[in-house]
Amino acid sequence: MTDNRLPITDQNPLVIFMPAGRRGRVTPGQSLLEAARQVGVEIESICGGRLTCGKCKVVVEHGRFDKHAITSTADHLTPPGEDEVTLLQRLGENGACRLACSAYVTGDVLVFVPEESRAHKQVIRKSATERAIEVNPAIRQVYVEVDEAELGEHRGDWGRLQAALARQWQLTELTIDLLALRKLQERLRAGKWKVTVILWQDREVIDVLPGYHEGIYGLAVDIGSTTIAGHLCDLRTGAILATESTMNPQVAYGEDLMSRVSYAMTHKDGLEKMHTAVIETLNKLAARAVRESGLQSRDIHEMVVVGNTTMMHIFLGINPQELGGAPFALANREAMDVKARELGLRLHKAANVHILPAEAGHVGADNVAVLLAEEPYHQDEMMLIVDVGTNAEIVLGNRERLFSASSPTGPAFEGAQISYGMRAAPGAIERVRIDPETKIARFRVIGEERWSDAWPVGEAVLEAQPVHLAAGICGSGIIEVVAELFVVGILMPDGRFNPTMTDHSRMQWHGRKGAYILATAEQTANHQPILVTQDDVRNIQLAKAALYAGCKLLMQRVGVERVDRILLAGAFGSYIDPQYAMLLGLIPDCDLARVTAVGNAAGDGARIALLNREKRLEGQRVAKEVTYLETAVHPNFQDEFVAALHLPHARDPLPHLHGLLPEMDSHVQRTRSRRRNR
Repeated sequence: MTDNRLPITDQNPLVIFMPAGRRGRVTPGQSLLEAARQVGVEIESICGGRLTCGKCKVVVEHGRFDKHAITSTADHLTPPGEDEVTLLQRLGENGACRLACSAYVTGDVLVFVPEESRAHKQVIRKSATERAIEVNPAIRQVYVEVDEAELGEHRGDWGRLQAALARQWQLTELTIDLLALRKLQERLRAGKWKVTVILWQDREVIDVLPGYHEGIYGLAVDIGSTTIAGHLCDLRTGAILATESTMNPQVAYGEDLMSRVSYAMTHKDGLEKMHTAVIETLNKLAARAVRESGLQSRDIHEMVVVGNTTMMHIFLGINPQELGGAPFALANREAMDVKARELGLRLHKAANVHILPAEAGHVGADNVAVLLAEEPYHQDEMMLIVDVGTNAEIVLGNRERLFSASSPTGPAFEGAQISYGMRAAPGAIERVRIDPETKIARFRVIGEERWSDAWPVGEAVLEAQPVHLAAGICGSGIIEVVAELFVVGILMPDGRFNPTMTDHSRMQWHGRKGAYILATAEQTANHQPILVTQDDVRNIQLAKAALYAGCKLLMQRVGVERVDRILLAGAFGSYIDPQYAMLLGLIPDCDLARVTAVGNAAGDGARIALLNREKRLEGQRVAKEVTYLETAVHPNFQDEFVAALHLPHARDPLPHLHGLLPEMDSHVQRTRSRRRNR
């Protein structure tokens, strides 16, 4: 084919696109949409220049721009035609915008591309730093006009659609989902041979809709051991339309991972029960999300799912028994794409489910999602990322090296295995402060802004706003109360209740075991006191020691004694006060100003992978670069675990807690000194 275009010279019009700052000289008569593509600026266009979608709106800047040595004016574009004016009026535009597909360049022009018209939009998320998600999803829509069927022309309707997609969108070597093929002929004719095609990865046609349509949506899901969270997103803009969360129904079959592995191994229908439970829950979660957004489940065209390796095995219906013992073999470590209908998910009939890769036997797709969200591989400082949960995942490193480990902390941080523990729900004690003189606690519960010492008493109750009484203790509350009990001297460094407190009104004793009255009967919903028992303290010690030991083993492997920054990830991690986490001995020493909660980073990473298909490739690369440390069989684990049982630690110095730790008797001081100098 001969190219009849004239060569571009310095006399050709100069077009500059802002805010990208891209520029280039173009052939006179070229559309702004074509010019944008020529210089590498992606402008949204679903209809392909047919004045149907109105997505390619741009603003032409007027005046002299000395910085760019250009004079820009609307007169340097062809005037808008009747169809463009009509469409812009229908979109509510007052004449300040042009449509890039029908504005043709005749002279130098500087154009601003508004956020809503950029094909790769940015969604800003703030945590420790500000970052952007470039929107480049695996799903997209294109509008095509297809040749009508004629007598004697035997290509077939799919062949005609393929030819139209190749001619109008340069899309070749496409396949079509069987369900889309079944409806193809009906919809081509219903649309009078003009249809909107929904594509996955520019490789497969998953749906064909008659006429012009817009709207593509996806769901990012984090399947945690305790909770499941999902974000419904507009795949064109990146906007979060709804966020839903629910308990993982598998808790009924075991609160920790090994319990669920055991359930699958010891019950003939164990795997099927747990698989069915999570699939049904995901369908309900998706239904709630679309209902809130005014959509339907069939509008979800893609789902990205992350979770630990056990959760992913059960989600896929794969028996997790090999994860129950060494060598902790995975069925598959790589990223996967599965049709939603194969899993029983009630989404769009041809929707795809993408699963991020795993790192090792017990560090799964959720940790890869955390890496995508926090990007330690782009940092110079030594970062420690701790995803606190039933099975804690730990990452240590920077752009030079990354190491990961898992710690079986158990469900204590979620409120389980605690006498009066409960989930983070209204009535749960989430904040605790204990007076160092009186040893009496004040606390705050979820759903009640006032601290307990400000609650009305006596006759004032009749005139005051009703109080949301305490019902139990959630994870953040149990961490704070144990740390506070230690700081004020009620707990000793080994975790035992101080025997000198036998006569205090807030203490109960059962033999040598003590229990602290956190909330009195008058402060609780069931009129029974809420206690913190010796067994509660012990369970927290076991959980925090496992986590701290994992951190220490990674630090030893990397060869560092200090970390520059600590990120507390996970929904639970968001509610941990960094000071109390360090006072408890949950995390190693660090400048408290550099300890940050980043929320459900795994869910954010799933959303990043949903909105940007390139990030999926990045996740695959990073997952292979991380070195996994098997803490359970490490020769130093037992020593580090035992040392970490103490509050906050038996031997590690914690200079950033100077002035916050309680004064200890000389015997304890000498013991710690000996252990520190080993």
